Amino acid sequence: MRDERNYSLLAHNTFGIDTCCQRFLEYSNKEECKAVASMLRDEQLPFLIIGAGSNLLLTQDYPGIVVHSAIKGITLYDSPLTSHYSLLTCGSGENWDDVVAWTVGLGFGDLVNLSLIPGDVGASAVQNIGAYGAEVCQFIREIKAIEIATGNEVVITCEECHYDYRESRFKHEWKNRYLITHVTYELHRDSKLNIAYGNIRTELDRQGIDAPTPQQLRDTIIGIRRAKLPEPSELGNAGSFFMNPIVSKEKYEELAAQYAQMPHYTITRSKEEGERSLELEKIPAGWLIDQCGWKGRDMGRAGVHDKQALVLVNRGGATGKDIVALCRAIQEDVRKTFGIELTPEVNIV
Repeated sequence: MRDERNYSLLAHNTFGIDTCCQRFLEYSNKEECKAVASMLRDEQLPFLIIGAGSNLLLTQDYPGIVVHSAIKGITLYDSPLTSHYSLLTCGSGENWDDVVAWTVGLGFGDLVNLSLIPGDVGASAVQNIGAYGAEVCQFIREIKAIEIATGNEVVITCEECHYDYRESRFKHEWKNRYLITHVTYELHRDSKLNIAYGNIRTELDRQGIDAPTPQQLRDTIIGIRRAKLPEPSELGNAGSFFMNPIVSKEKYEELAAQYAQMPHYTITRSKEEGERSLELEKIPAGWLIDQCGWKGRDMGRAGVHDKQALVLVNRGGATGKDIVALCRAIQEDVRKTFGIELTPEVNIV
């Protein structure tokens, strides 16, 4: 177990913000995780649980304890309930994209649309990561964790997490309640690949691929993402900074009357039995930001990426407060222009 004082967090956030924490604790197995939970109870200091720092914006030194999982291990086994799918249990400190690559190498296509999303396995379950028409909650079976207050081992089902778009109970009433040790996913042996979302089909057609293999689809998605998202090692960023706003059908139609080319994705949310389902519209936040003229613009040492307006970047030497100031300026412009409130996807600390 790592236990360090006055620890630099520069290597633990992809924005490249150089801040420190009072104490850094990292656990690499279940027993160390229990020991960390005990320390958190004893110290009575504020604490922050992080993954790979790919969804994190640090605005100041952290006056407490930062906790990180280094639990590794990937195990694939047959489901005891049915022959139609396998179960995949991963340590919470495993790199998410390494897991996706591993499953694709075995011929599974379930997780392929989530390729190249940065971060750790544990964070995937907290954030409900998603991309190209898929969300990780579609595949989560259960989560194993240590309850900080008691040190007890718990098993949490997917249903108990109340997943929604980039949401889970871990981000709200369960915040700082658990230290995740493992996540188990269901992989279906006969899963159909999802190639209809965004520009995946267009790119496959360009390559002359009609029925892609999981590896071909992964390569295509990686190519699309790399073309529009900068490498954090070259330009500090946390990927998509804002969530795509979801608006009512009426609000979308009002805007569509003014902006005929406004992209949108219809989503359906189920209501109680006997009630009609609710149709809503998801509007790409990057498009809204671009329409307000922010793509490629800088504000001091912080800026908006010139290939994807959804990505805020550290041009070099920016502080977390610089990024926050840019975020607020963009939010204000989108609010004035479209009457839509953009919500950061990034955890601002």
